[in-house]
Amino acid sequence: MSYDWLGLGMFGGALLLLSLGYPVAFALGGTAILFGFLGIGVGELSPNFLGNFPLRVFNIMSNYTLLAIPYFIFLGSMLEKTGIAERLLETMGILFGRVRGGLALAVVFVGALLAASTGVVAATVVAMGLISLPIMLRYGYSKELATGVIVASGTLGQIIPPSVVLVVLGDQLGISVGDLFLGSLIPGLMMTGAFALHVLISAWLRPDIAPALPTEIREIGGKALGKRVLTVMIPPLLLIFLVLGSIFFGVATPTEAGAVGSVGAIVLAALNRQLNWTALKQVCDATLRITSMVMFILIGSTAFSLVFRGLHGDRLMLELLTNLPGGQWGFLIFSMLAVFILGFFIDFFEIAFILIPIFVPAIKALVQQQMGSDASIAEVDKAIQDYLLWYGVVLGANLQTSFLTPPFGFALFYLRGVAPAEIKTEDIYRGAIPFILLQLLVLVLIIAFPEIVHFLPSLSQGSGVASP
Repeated sequence: MSYDWLGLGMFGGALLLLSLGYPVAFALGGTAILFGFLGIGVGELSPNFLGNFPLRVFNIMSNYTLLAIPYFIFLGSMLEKTGIAERLLETMGILFGRVRGGLALAVVFVGALLAASTGVVAATVVAMGLISLPIMLRYGYSKELATGVIVASGTLGQIIPPSVVLVVLGDQLGISVGDLFLGSLIPGLMMTGAFALHVLISAWLRPDIAPALPTEIREIGGKALGKRVLTVMIPPLLLIFLVLGSIFFGVATPTEAGAVGSVGAIVLAALNRQLNWTALKQVCDATLRITSMVMFILIGSTAFSLVFRGLHGDRLMLELLTNLPGGQWGFLIFSMLAVFILGFFIDFFEIAFILIPIFVPAIKALVQQQMGSDASIAEVDKAIQDYLLWYGVVLGANLQTSFLTPPFGFALFYLRGVAPAEIKTEDIYRGAIPFILLQLLVLVLIIAFPEIVHFLPSLSQGSGVASP
């Protein structure tokens, strides 16, 4: 009797537990234990097979790439908890104060910076909601534009490097995190530029929804403004550029760059006289909590994937995904639709650890089919790496849109939790819609022109661009 259905039942059981609100790590690990014993009971699994689990956990803990996660979380938390991000927002608001919508522009740029540093949507949206929303409402910004620009800029951490999201994505896809950083840089800048352009056009067409700051607020004197730019604005921007530049030019790995960035954030906090035991304790606590969450999810997903493979679930999924109508494009549409829908209910880390290990074998098989039997092993490997790089950026942009889409987008709920009572849920929904359309436009461009993703990595490596 065939028990191949156990693999699909296991996948469905995990999704059911997640939809009921069980902690992700324990939902995955618990499902693995339950179906592992069930598989042993019906003779589909050998008890010795589960002995591979400790070795897999050891491999996780010795993974040098994953060491970058706590560094980038620490970097972003230090900028937030010590008030560096808040003062950066104030300075940019004054700098752009003469321009209609200048405060919203500052939110886009600072939100992108903070999101890229942490890669955690919840932290960025909550921080920007607490810092910038009251200020924008005080100076007459419309509720829709104010809330829309906050939730949109908060999701930019899915695709703008350096980001924890990209570190995890690169590890799960089996590609260079440095290449993924470079590949996502132009799409991330395109997203940020599209948001900024939308703010400027909206303010020009309807000056009442995004007025310039009052004269008494923005006129602080050229000398005082210059001092604020030099002491408040330039240092954190320079820190992020140095982190990215060291990766781009091959001076440091993402892990090493994250460590240097963390030290740099500590130095900035000390120079701003904001480094104290309370702030350091809050930063370390946030870093420990988020890193522990990621590690526990990864261990739970490792147990899940081990049992899932033992029950032949991976074989069934591979057959399903490689036989979809349309080949690579059919797979792309199916996988992106699945990720988009799941993005309403579970966070990025769960999606990365559950779905990507299922998708990667299908991607490799489909690329091998397209290359044909005449291609050399080196050519096939290169094509697979190029496709995975492009697919990773598309996946990040897709998730970014999912987290922003009503009625279930995570970013919308996070802002609702910290917004004042005068902000209604429908205000947040209406504010997000224009930014969703802009994200979809950039996503279509990335899919239609893969050179956008491959340009910087190929420039760095001196290699050609592969089309998906």
